[in-house]
Amino acid sequence: MAGKRGRLRVYLGAAPGVGKTFSMLGEAHRRAERGTDIVVGFVETHGRPHTAELLEGLEVIPRRTLSHRGAQFEEMDLDAVLARRPSVALVDEMAHTNVPGSRNAKRWQDIEELLAAGIDVITTVNVQHLESVNDVVEKITGVPQRETVPDAVVRAADQIELEDMTAEALRRRLAHGNVYPSEKVDAALSNYFRAGNLTALRELALLWTADRVDEALQLYREQHDITSTWEARERVVVALTGGPEGETLIRRAARVATRASGGDLLAVHVARSDGLAGASQGALARQRQLVESLGGSYHQVLGDDVPEALLSFARAENATQLVLGESRRSILSRALSRGTAGEVIRQSGDIDVHVVTHHHTGLVPTLPRVRGSLSRLRRLQGFGLAAVLLPLMTAVLVPAGPQLNLVSDMLLFLLATVVVAIVGGLAPAMVTAVLGSLLLNYFFTPPLHTLTIRDTNNSLALLVFIVVGILVSSVVDMAARRTREASRAAAEARTLANLAGSVLGGEEALTSMLERVRETFALTSATVLQKEDGDWMALAHAGPPCARPGEAETDVPAGDGLVLALKGRILEAEDQRLVGAFAAQVGVVVDRIRLSAAAAEAAPLAAANQMRTALLAAVGHDLRTPLAAAKAAVSSLLMVGEGMLSAEDRRELLTAADESLDRLAKLVDNLLDMSRLQAGALTVTVQPTFVDELVARSLDDLGDDALPVRADVPDDLPPVLADPGLLERVVVNLLSNALRYSPFDATPHVTASRLDERVEIRVVDRGPGIPSSEWEAVFRPFQRLGDTDNTTGVGLGLALARGLTEAMGGTLEPEETPGGGLTMVVSLPVGDDQTMGAPGLRERQAAVAPGARS
Repeated sequence: MAGKRGRLRVYLGAAPGVGKTFSMLGEAHRRAERGTDIVVGFVETHGRPHTAELLEGLEVIPRRTLSHRGAQFEEMDLDAVLARRPSVALVDEMAHTNVPGSRNAKRWQDIEELLAAGIDVITTVNVQHLESVNDVVEKITGVPQRETVPDAVVRAADQIELEDMTAEALRRRLAHGNVYPSEKVDAALSNYFRAGNLTALRELALLWTADRVDEALQLYREQHDITSTWEARERVVVALTGGPEGETLIRRAARVATRASGGDLLAVHVARSDGLAGASQGALARQRQLVESLGGSYHQVLGDDVPEALLSFARAENATQLVLGESRRSILSRALSRGTAGEVIRQSGDIDVHVVTHHHTGLVPTLPRVRGSLSRLRRLQGFGLAAVLLPLMTAVLVPAGPQLNLVSDMLLFLLATVVVAIVGGLAPAMVTAVLGSLLLNYFFTPPLHTLTIRDTNNSLALLVFIVVGILVSSVVDMAARRTREASRAAAEARTLANLAGSVLGGEEALTSMLERVRETFALTSATVLQKEDGDWMALAHAGPPCARPGEAETDVPAGDGLVLALKGRILEAEDQRLVGAFAAQVGVVVDRIRLSAAAAEAAPLAAANQMRTALLAAVGHDLRTPLAAAKAAVSSLLMVGEGMLSAEDRRELLTAADESLDRLAKLVDNLLDMSRLQAGALTVTVQPTFVDELVARSLDDLGDDALPVRADVPDDLPPVLADPGLLERVVVNLLSNALRYSPFDATPHVTASRLDERVEIRVVDRGPGIPSSEWEAVFRPFQRLGDTDNTTGVGLGLALARGLTEAMGGTLEPEETPGGGLTMVVSLPVGDDQTMGAPGLRERQAAVAPGARS
């Protein structure tokens, strides 16, 4: 009867060939040397000699042979391993599908039986076989993975070790024949083992392993009741209230998380348990969408004590940083209590707290207005306070008259005037000072209960009281004015700074600038109008456009023949300066657009001039060479008398003339095609084209004298949308170029494969290659990079190949050939379902002879 469950160790590979089985066998030898009873249940070497050598010295359980559809297959003998009952069993390829007739359908189910029997298992699996990433891998590589293993099975392993290798190192390992036989290397490098595929698979493996490690860390913290923060991975929590500052906080927190090597972003909103929270649910919904669009997660927790709830959530999530917004409470409220930010900072412990400032009284929807005093609400509050303080103070001081003199009474009324001035500004304070002086005169200045003042000193004191009250009120009002002016100046500076970046843009920047004008001044539309031949034309607009300046409430000149028309409301005088700055910037952007358009028109002319100069040079040398050779051969035939040349000599001269004229015809054809491409007059007829047939024709076009070319084009590839004649020219040019630079003992190789909705044709040579910094130079016309033979062409082959490919809607890009050389990759779209279903098309595909042509 089985005892405790065995332990599972998994070697997770980023891709085939990274060394999972090699590492597993190495671990087996180390355990065997320590005396562990270990056997090989099943190991697949794939013919790799270094892996096979590691099997020596280990006990191998013989495999079980099964028959299926007339063929013999070998599988792990599960019964034999269970009967042997070792301490540890090696079982390779966890995702393998067993041959029908086996006890279990999948090998991972065999492993489960071994673990249940108390046997420790060491196994291997590649990331592409994990169920959760199976569809992602297919999108990346274009290869469906039919053998998968549930993630839960792998995550349940006691140990997971990642076998990783850079894409370049793995491709070199393939090129050296350490993974697949030499005849399969080129096809593997051109298909599954592309550098981009391997990099993506590597990132998938790293992310999956990181998540697994993070789960293990969280489980350990829970099991050991650890509440303190462990900064193993940055986790940034942003607190949201549903207020207008939320988006600013989210973006700030996202930047913090991004700078922390891709840390996690979590947003949390603390709702009151009584359901009376004042947060805007619409704003919270928009902020949640923003968080999720930035790759974060949104959470909502209940709690009447907001600081405690925030910190509890942050510690539960092992957060390292907490982002809060600056308080929107009044000065008085902040003076009476520390507030959420203060409490969080006090109790945060080892969690870093960021308090982010935010400005929501700035430019949206309108700029702050300077009207000479405090706001209307503040003035009303001042009048209200005066209406309460003056009667209250009079009622309190009248009974205390015998104990206080007039000076004390004046000082107390002056204090009331200062308080009203601080709250309400100049007007309420002046009213308070005047009414206060009247109350002092009537109730506290002899003779009492009359407005008559007997003593001159008392008259002077009351006058000074009024003057001091007015002066204090003026100081408070001036401070408020300066604060408003400073706020507006800062807002204008921020706006102008933002505009400075827009000057470098084009039409999109102009539209964005007009949208900013519309939002800044709370308008319904902003339009740039240009006058041409007496009529107005709208160049760009934000909101409903204006047809002419007369339709707008405000129009500002923006340059030569330009007007910025603003509609929605009449702007005040204080806004005109900033609107003028906007208009000036609009004029600069329009001028840049005009200059860009003029430069774009001049570019083809400059290219044509360059082409004309190069063409003249080519005509003067490259075209002249074959023409001179043909001329010399024909002249020799004419000058020598009849019967003076042998038949062999005549044939040699005629052959030389024929070859020279053929070469001249090809050069002229290339020049004509290049000129058509430059002029945009090339006729392209796109239709479904089968790559295997086209490659076969291209090989025939190379002629019998060309070196052999190895071709590996599957016959089940879908047709591509291309012009058959032009695509054949492209492949012939690429093959000719590859033959020119390939050494005699390393023939070029052409292959094709499907990647998503495109088919890639690769022409591979093993020549000296070209540095990546000079890849683009080889596609310039009349360039022969590193070509010392000036008699073979005018340097149009690759330039023409790229031009023809792009004219058909495809791309032509170079790649480095692993082991040395250059690979040219032609990528073309696959025919859509409607095209592929054309009559007779599928019959043609079925009729194509299988196998590669060479």
